Amino acid sequence: MSQKSAVVIGHGMVGHRFVEALRARDEADDWSVTVLCEEPLPAYDRVGLSSYVGSWDHKELALAGNEYDGDGSVDLRIGSKAVSVDREAREVTTSSGDVVSYDALVMATGSYPFVPPVPGHDLPECYVYRTIDDLDGIRATADAAGPGAVGVVIGGGLLGLEAANALRLLGMTPHVVEYNSRLMPAQVDEGGGAVLERLVTDLGLTVHTGVGTQSIEATDNGVRLNLSDDSTIDASLVVFSAGIRPQDQLARDTGLDVGERGGILTDLGCRTSDENVYAVGECAAVEGTCYGLVAPGYTTAEIVADRLLGGEAEFPGADMSTKLKLMGVDVASFGDAMATSEGALEVVLSDAAKGTYAKLVVSDDAKILLGGILVGDASAYASLRPLVGRELPGDPASLISPTGEKPGAGSLPDDAEVCSCNGVTKGTICGAIADGACDLASIKGCTNAGTTCGGCLPTVKQLLASSGVAMSKALCEHFEQSRAELFEIVQATGTRTFSALISKYGTGTGCDICKPTVASILASTDSDHILHRQQASLQDTNDHFLANIQKNGTYSVVPRMPGGECTPEQLIVIGEVARDFGLYTKVTGGQRIDLFGARVEQLPAIWKRLVDAGMESGQAYGKSLRTVKSCVGSSWCRYGVQDSVGMAVNLENRYRGLRSPHKLKFGVSGCARECAEARGKDVGVIATENGWNLYVGGNGGQSPKHAQLLAGGLDDETLIRYIDRYLMFYVRTADRLERTAPWMESLEGGLDHLKAVICEDSLGIGQELEEAMAKHVSGYKDEWAGVLDDPEKLSRFVSFVNAPDQEDPTVSFDDSGERKVPVLMGMPKFAGSTSE
Repeated sequence: MSQKSAVVIGHGMVGHRFVEALRARDEADDWSVTVLCEEPLPAYDRVGLSSYVGSWDHKELALAGNEYDGDGSVDLRIGSKAVSVDREAREVTTSSGDVVSYDALVMATGSYPFVPPVPGHDLPECYVYRTIDDLDGIRATADAAGPGAVGVVIGGGLLGLEAANALRLLGMTPHVVEYNSRLMPAQVDEGGGAVLERLVTDLGLTVHTGVGTQSIEATDNGVRLNLSDDSTIDASLVVFSAGIRPQDQLARDTGLDVGERGGILTDLGCRTSDENVYAVGECAAVEGTCYGLVAPGYTTAEIVADRLLGGEAEFPGADMSTKLKLMGVDVASFGDAMATSEGALEVVLSDAAKGTYAKLVVSDDAKILLGGILVGDASAYASLRPLVGRELPGDPASLISPTGEKPGAGSLPDDAEVCSCNGVTKGTICGAIADGACDLASIKGCTNAGTTCGGCLPTVKQLLASSGVAMSKALCEHFEQSRAELFEIVQATGTRTFSALISKYGTGTGCDICKPTVASILASTDSDHILHRQQASLQDTNDHFLANIQKNGTYSVVPRMPGGECTPEQLIVIGEVARDFGLYTKVTGGQRIDLFGARVEQLPAIWKRLVDAGMESGQAYGKSLRTVKSCVGSSWCRYGVQDSVGMAVNLENRYRGLRSPHKLKFGVSGCARECAEARGKDVGVIATENGWNLYVGGNGGQSPKHAQLLAGGLDDETLIRYIDRYLMFYVRTADRLERTAPWMESLEGGLDHLKAVICEDSLGIGQELEEAMAKHVSGYKDEWAGVLDDPEKLSRFVSFVNAPDQEDPTVSFDDSGERKVPVLMGMPKFAGSTSE
């Protein structure tokens, strides 16, 4: 049988979810799908639109699998707008003139921003906050206005505060005008709104509540807003965020039924008044009601996928709970937050001094949880939201009291919904754990829990911990402690040898897991040479000879070139060394030169000449700082806005020699063109006209990750202080061989928690971390210089201990081609890094 054809109009988050759901379930490949995407980009995370500010990389927002590579049954048409639908012929005509036939049509047109018809709303300085293109326009106007310019957001709801935060990140002075008496009127009550307003005001936001905008008029420097209380605001730009309306015009033109307040009218199966047409997401009015959150939108997408495959799924109602962080302030609302239920009681705990507000709405007998509001501290959200409609496990006041006992995830019934974005219950998660999913990544992969907003992840972690699945934190069979715990033990006790550590805190004699790990910890907490006495026996192959071993048993030599700088004299020495010792040379991706083919007994002589020329070990062999890559910056480049080379040299000279759980790579770019690829590094620094933006947690390799913005607009001193804290926090808490990207993913609270620790010093350890880094910087010594000055260390650089002057006869090379390559002669391959 030939495939049936589904046409999807719109490729937002919900449209993409529908395509994924249909293709995942259509095992017989009964359906082909044509997706008409009006925007110039495929589906992206509109919920996380604010994260585009700072990175300005739309790829950061792209939804996984949004181009359907390798799926021949999906035809994605970017920039193709549906302009008309012939329901009788079952055909859609696009803006390019194409006509696409369908057996089933899915309207996923989403919504559009509502712009109040105030005089002046169409001035060029007025924007909406909905798409990536909108943000690009806002950015251009903000940049032209300069730092500190006023930007006004009309609308103080959820999206309005997101927009205000975006203006703040752009260096503007943001104002919010809200017609209601409080911010976020749909999510919080008067008490919560008062606390929220105080918190965001302290962060630099000017709030105008209880007033409307009468008109907007052009001025020489931008616009002037005339408010209903007769006050005015002079601004460089205005952003309208006064709510959304369902995008239903195409449906109206087609003759489909629409709801009284807009939206494409559907039944519980998301079918419209035409049996061959469905509607999903914000454009759908399910039995007359439109839902503006992504979670119910996903539910409608799943329902239509089920219906097309013969199912009978129906819309179960929507959980309108929200949890978000606005300008660093936690806000959560769930269930009957406004206590509209008959007989509802409110239990409120407001602490103005601490800036927190918590309210639980309970039944008239105070036994059933109906809803709640949390402002300032939303840590209880994950445990409270699944209890809505259920009997409380204790006194309501104790559940929101800072000292009260919180309900654990294990006490939830199996049908309690843990992940409201994707409709995942506790029973589904526990079932996945029973089937072998024993970490967050595997649970996400098989249930989708935590893959949208991430608010449920603390509960998922609790379920993992209480499931009975053995999740050992032991480093190895000899130490029951984790690497982070061993670090704390070494730091607190001053233990300086492996033998002392294992005799008191471990068992046995150690292994190739714990020995290098402890060696790294010892090196991170003191400036002793890594080949000093007992420590030498703990090192792996590369650290043992301070060089990377290659496939034929020879070693590579990589001198440090801070920021990619090298003097002509040093280049000459490198060339002479390569010529005299017959080494193959190659420029690495880290902006330095790698010399290949050195025998172990040649290493001291090679390094003697390099050290005498003023060069140091590049530590390409160690779990430590490798390179700080840079562009030429403002010194030479006409686009550069800061001295990226100077900063790169400063950073590399500061953090050289720092031993860590895994290798560290930096990048410093002198402008937003990002020639140094800083967003692909563990620490990335990108120059702006207002200072430096700091990105963390990026890496290349087998599982590439883009670094995330930690802080923006930093001066030199603040930038270095934040990097000091970030690196030492990573060194102290990461697992063995854990790169910064997975380490950040493993942190409860993720990037938000990291921002709090590094930028706000939420744990009160900022000074301690800075002092630890200062100790490292002051104690740094070049490792190869330390070898050359110590006869005992030099004695280990031989191929044969009993014949120190004999060369290894198994090492040979083939020079017949264009470049020198090793000949293996039966040699085994060695594990270890071979490049930058």
